[in-house]
Amino acid sequence: MRKIVITGGAGFAGSHIVDEACLKYPDARVVILDKMTYAGDVRNISHHVFSNRAQLLVGDVADLELCRRVVKDASLVIHAAAESHVDNSFGNSLEFTRTNVLGTHALMEACRQERVPKVVHVSTDEVYGEVMHGAAAEDDVLRPTNPYSSSKAAAEMILRGYIQSYHEPIVIIRANNLYGIRQFPEKIIPRFICHLLTGRRLPLHGNGSNRRHYLSTRDFARAVLFVAEQGEIGQTYNIGTSEEYTNLQMAEMLCGHFGRGLEEVVEFVPDRPFNDARYSISWDKLQNMGWKPQHSLRDDLGMLVDWYVSNLDRYTELFGTPGELMLPTLGALVAAREVAQV
Repeated sequence: MRKIVITGGAGFAGSHIVDEACLKYPDARVVILDKMTYAGDVRNISHHVFSNRAQLLVGDVADLELCRRVVKDASLVIHAAAESHVDNSFGNSLEFTRTNVLGTHALMEACRQERVPKVVHVSTDEVYGEVMHGAAAEDDVLRPTNPYSSSKAAAEMILRGYIQSYHEPIVIIRANNLYGIRQFPEKIIPRFICHLLTGRRLPLHGNGSNRRHYLSTRDFARAVLFVAEQGEIGQTYNIGTSEEYTNLQMAEMLCGHFGRGLEEVVEFVPDRPFNDARYSISWDKLQNMGWKPQHSLRDDLGMLVDWYVSNLDRYTELFGTPGELMLPTLGALVAAREVAQV
């Protein structure tokens, strides 16, 4: 690898891909293209940028000429830039179409013009829509149900056109919900941790019965580069985990870690206009190639809480200046570890 371009590399998932790329390819030049919206944070990648291990370029993937300059001479492009928060997509759906569809189109056209030898596009398991029973495989019909997942499915249709018409060297990945450090506290795990740390209530949509699978971002980043090396051009690969929880179970697990009862802190709030009850994907295809997850949320929960304790000042605009934090007691931590081992 001579040059690796990672779009959205200052964000949550993208910064973990940057970590893995810098580790796996020490001689490669790593270039990050990021619009630096609210979800991007230079602190996610500062250790790479300030050591000259990676270069940060601030710009929009919907800018074709910028994309051409960025991907020129790249050996690999990993497209992780996206608007991704479902709640936001209901109120600002056009921005999701602009970034996720037009942005993907502009980047792919730039890669075509500059003859990039391989592109990995980061999609989502949400393009399959609700999966009430079993698990969706890569060749199942896409049935997106909200503006976010619809924009990601639309982007995939554009990619399919480039694969078929131009024989572009594109590989698509669809992953479960991700968890890990540096995640902006709009998603359920970091939001609930920050609420518990600052004495706020935990808002649960509907009755909390919606189910999701949770994949470590470290496992995800490792899978992205695994697919970049071993994935077949034109193919799609699900990246998944067997760890599945309802939103209510997630709240219960986090409350247990802090030694709090659900009835103390949970507040049920009106549901989204539409909220998929369950997502589930089969990742047999990738597992048969030799990849499998190595981390679990239950094992990583203490590490996540410790990180948000140390970095809560990043989110003062959301939660105010950190004062006396509601830290988990020693007894609660012991109880949480016992629950995790059951």
